[in-house]
Amino acid sequence: MIPGAPAEARWVCSTPRTSLCDRDFARIVGTGFRPSRIVHVEPLTEGLRNANFKVELESPAIPIVVRIYEHDASLCQKEVDLLRLLAPSVPVPRVLHAEPTGLEELPPFLLMEYVDGLTFHALKRQANREVISQAAFSVGETLAAIGRFTFPQSGWLGPGAAVRSLLLEEPDPAPRFVDRCLASENAQIRLASELRERISALMWSHRERFLELDSQACLVHGDFGKRNVLLRCEHGRWLVVAVLDWEFAVSYSPLTDIGHFLRYEHTSYPLLEPHFSEGYLQAGGRLPKRWRRLARVLDLVGLCESLTHDDLPDAPVAELLELVRATVENRDAVIR
Repeated sequence: MIPGAPAEARWVCSTPRTSLCDRDFARIVGTGFRPSRIVHVEPLTEGLRNANFKVELESPAIPIVVRIYEHDASLCQKEVDLLRLLAPSVPVPRVLHAEPTGLEELPPFLLMEYVDGLTFHALKRQANREVISQAAFSVGETLAAIGRFTFPQSGWLGPGAAVRSLLLEEPDPAPRFVDRCLASENAQIRLASELRERISALMWSHRERFLELDSQACLVHGDFGKRNVLLRCEHGRWLVVAVLDWEFAVSYSPLTDIGHFLRYEHTSYPLLEPHFSEGYLQAGGRLPKRWRRLARVLDLVGLCESLTHDDLPDAPVAELLELVRATVENRDAVIR
């Protein structure tokens, strides 16, 4: 249901695939601002599917982000609509200007404010447990706010922030989708047959629980990893200041995002819990019984989909396989 390799398993792209000359950058920026000299352009290298650049202007003297849609042109309008929908109640970058159909020979692009902050991934690497607990609590609050947006049914979101199609035309979308992934050539090469059988059996063993989730139609980010959440210390507490990259957003169960965010959490020495779930519950989120295990099993959807991708380097494949095995065996993953 959720395409795209998980953020933690992606290798870093040193430069965006798109390379623009100074003239093209000036044309793009000029659509949203009066003529202004570009002082500096810096590629933002976290993403792989679209190209992002931090652009500093002479006037106004604030940095902006230029996001160029290389993969799917319709995603520009989808993200613009979602960002505008969320802006009053969820911390997201402010849309400054967009050209969802592109500009002559240039692909679709979006100009938005640059939000200064640390990704949760970066913060986790350098902060103490108190800071991380504050940040995790705020992430839980933010995810609860995201889940308050609902739709008439579950499905793929498109332009207009509306459901455009079902996640899968058949019933039982989660286990059926995983079975399709397991049948792919890449997954069969990367996953031993015994492991594929165990994954499928685990998914189908949760069928009744998944049926409860299939009726939910909340906004789901779809790639709620630690690199897409920005935080900043304000008034002595670490708070979420922006949730980035909404291209994978769907209408479904919030447990999808919960499972993704807690993907690397260890039960033997927890770091994010119980702070994350406390923030989520205090902000109005709801969690079913045995939610941790259910969310983790549901996360196999994203993990197995990632293993169908072409051209995955050995390191991400090994990491994905360990996450899958640990889920099947109901143990903490050992990620080196």
